[in-house]
Amino acid sequence: MTEATAVTRDTAAAPSRTGLRRFVWLAVLLAAGAAIFALWRVSTPAPSARTAAADAIPVLIAQSTQADVPIYLNALGTVQAFNTVTLRAMVDGPLIEVPFHEGDDVHAGDLLAQIDPRTYKAALDQAIAKKQMDEAQLANARLDLARYQKLAATAYTSAQTADTQKAQVAQLEAQVAQDQAQIDTARTQLSYTTITAPIDGRIGMRQVDKGNIVRASDAAGMVVLTQLKPISVVFTLPQQSLPQVSAAMARGAPDVLALPQGGRGDVLDHGTLAVLDNQVDSATGTIKLKATFPNTDLKLWPGGFVGIRLHVDTQANAVTIPTAAVQRGPRGAYVYVVGADNTVTRRMVTVGHEDDRASIIEDGLKPGESVVTDGASRLTEGARVSISAPDPGAAPGANKSTGS
Repeated sequence: MTEATAVTRDTAAAPSRTGLRRFVWLAVLLAAGAAIFALWRVSTPAPSARTAAADAIPVLIAQSTQADVPIYLNALGTVQAFNTVTLRAMVDGPLIEVPFHEGDDVHAGDLLAQIDPRTYKAALDQAIAKKQMDEAQLANARLDLARYQKLAATAYTSAQTADTQKAQVAQLEAQVAQDQAQIDTARTQLSYTTITAPIDGRIGMRQVDKGNIVRASDAAGMVVLTQLKPISVVFTLPQQSLPQVSAAMARGAPDVLALPQGGRGDVLDHGTLAVLDNQVDSATGTIKLKATFPNTDLKLWPGGFVGIRLHVDTQANAVTIPTAAVQRGPRGAYVYVVGADNTVTRRMVTVGHEDDRASIIEDGLKPGESVVTDGASRLTEGARVSISAPDPGAAPGANKSTGS
């Protein structure tokens, strides 16, 4: 009886211990769940905050600045040599000497080619001898004229004889003058056998080698000489720019910047505007201009293309923003201004001069205001924005204001 009672008690106590263990595990799981939920509540923003963050539109901004802004007109120019000379033979003959090297820098007066001068030297000597002979005859005729004039005065000879001799003297004087002209022609022809540089410049590629026969009728020439210091750049502008250019030239020679083609990169050279053409091209509606550059470092080369920036004016105390910030709509130009609460306001502005770098705002914006330069296509009035970091590879001026 006692043994049966003990077995019954052990059997009854086993379920109690099992239920207790289950309760303890359940309590632990509930406590862990409560802790995880508490941590999630702390780390997760309120629904309104999550909605606001999700609705914010990422943009890039820049501040409007006030400064004296130089006004430039942009164009594409073609580099031209300041002077170009094609050296050609002016007399016929064998080329006996070509002392220059292709690509040499030469100075005015330097010997570039020598044509065989012997034929032309002989012609000069012949002309000189002919003159000497005629001068001897002239001297004798003058003596005879003096004798005849004395005899005619005493009636020992007729006046007609004296007059005939006088005419003979005049004829010989004319012959001597003609001989001198022949000498001058022969001497000039002889000088053409020596070809020298007429200007300072750089020699191009030689077209004729030593030993060849050159002729005055040859059209190609022997070599081309170009002057590179200084150098010229020819470019065109729309005819609407004529008043600005004329006003700038009235104040003095406007400054001109030469840049790599496309207008980006370091300035190649600083020059001045030299020529404004005297007419507008009616076919294209453009005016042609020429600028002169010292080209000290030879960064400009004939035939190449360069970007041109012509300085025509300076606007004092102008408010400027990057051109990318200006938007266009049916009512005109506008910008999105970012407020202190990171919401944007659409504001109409009056744009003055603008180029690919910056725009001058004549009305509608104050210095120091922040405007959207990238992301404006997604914005509406009152939209909330988040300011993104600028792209390091973005074009200059995309996230900051620059001079025009």
